[in-house]
Amino acid sequence: MLAPSLAILRRSAANSSRIVGAARHLTGGAANISVDHYSSGWKIDDIADFTKEGKFHIKTYNKISEQGLKQFPEEQYEIKPSEWDAFNAHAILLRSHKLQESEVDVSVRAIARCGAGTNNVPVVRMTELGIPVFNTPGANANAVKELILCGMLLGSRRVVDGINHMKELGAAGQARERVEKDKAMFGGRELKGKTLAVVGLGHIGASTARDAAALGMDIVGYDPGLSIDSALKLPREITLVDSISSAVANADYISLNIPYIKGSPKEGGTHGIIGNDVISHLKSDAVILNFARGELVDSDAMKSFLDSGDGRYVTDFPDDLCWDHKNAVVLPHLGASTEEAEDQAAAMAANTIRDYIETGAIKNSVNFPETSLPERPANSIRMTVVNKNIPGMLAHITEAFAKADLNIIQQINHSRGDIAYNVLDIDPTSNVGDAICLKDLQRELTTLEGVLSSRVLFDCPGAGYARNIEGSYFI
Repeated sequence: MLAPSLAILRRSAANSSRIVGAARHLTGGAANISVDHYSSGWKIDDIADFTKEGKFHIKTYNKISEQGLKQFPEEQYEIKPSEWDAFNAHAILLRSHKLQESEVDVSVRAIARCGAGTNNVPVVRMTELGIPVFNTPGANANAVKELILCGMLLGSRRVVDGINHMKELGAAGQARERVEKDKAMFGGRELKGKTLAVVGLGHIGASTARDAAALGMDIVGYDPGLSIDSALKLPREITLVDSISSAVANADYISLNIPYIKGSPKEGGTHGIIGNDVISHLKSDAVILNFARGELVDSDAMKSFLDSGDGRYVTDFPDDLCWDHKNAVVLPHLGASTEEAEDQAAAMAANTIRDYIETGAIKNSVNFPETSLPERPANSIRMTVVNKNIPGMLAHITEAFAKADLNIIQQINHSRGDIAYNVLDIDPTSNVGDAICLKDLQRELTTLEGVLSSRVLFDCPGAGYARNIEGSYFI
């Protein structure tokens, strides 16, 4: 059975290729470049009302920070919430909404999540369709880091239990007479001089390690994929080890900062990676801090650990077994819930979308290759082509330009997994005197077997996008 969006596309193939608006012309040197303005999407009946020529349209899910949305210039962009159903979006911006394929219009060029994780986006399917998915790594790093530091204190001093006790005493009118007598019930320990194991040294882990070191803690770190950028942010005194078990063995506190990947550790995933094998190496009074993903921790193994000693578990993810354990502190999912983090994540996502839509550059994509681009040469036209990463595609693409008698000034070809991404700046003056119909060239490019989409980047927002969806051509 066809996916909902593809079924709709097939039913409306004839209408979705209708050209809307008058032909536009670009002048480069002595040549006239004919480019049709077309707006994509199967909701073609509403196109006059909801797709304004000359603007990019951004569909938003969830409440997106106004500070972030201000990154989109009003003269070039229109922001529409998802509730406006009859709407042909050029990009999607979301937070926690679980995106369905049926919500991704044929006109969508890119999707950005205001946050680091992309579990709520069908990334695999978007890759198959040639749509880049972006995230905002590091945007909420400070907010999560501060909560981890708070979690260490909560796990050290039984602060929550003390607050609840004082409320009970207050209700009974005994708070003043018992405030000193009962303090021994909630004794704890200090952070200074203790050992923190940081599992995962990305933006959040590196920041946590640095600030914990400033508090006088000894830092042990583990990250098999440590980047140069993150390594430069680590405290000089950190001890790096080669396994999680080695990291936690002598640690008083363990901070989990790794992504969730479906599958067991034996399958290359991280589901339940903090299980009996790792927990058996913990000190009996260790404090585990999980502000990464709930699924990283095996709840049965964690409950056994909490039952057997004075260890603590502090997390902002629900846990069906440990939620009411006396040695667990389970918070709402507060990691990135600060105004500053939401503003920064939204602004980063918006700027990522702008860079890709306006220039073709790719940064912080979870499924497309990182692509930094030089300025487009004067009097040139930029085209991008997304294709399956299979042998011979680059030759077929450049051959299409050669047939059109167009000179490629500069070209970039990057690949990642099953996807290849091409950016070509072409010289329109090579065919002096004749009008170059980019619409015909784009059709030939996009209908090549293996090509998923193409774009012509020029000063007409919303135009110039074509898709090849299982052999059907959409503009």
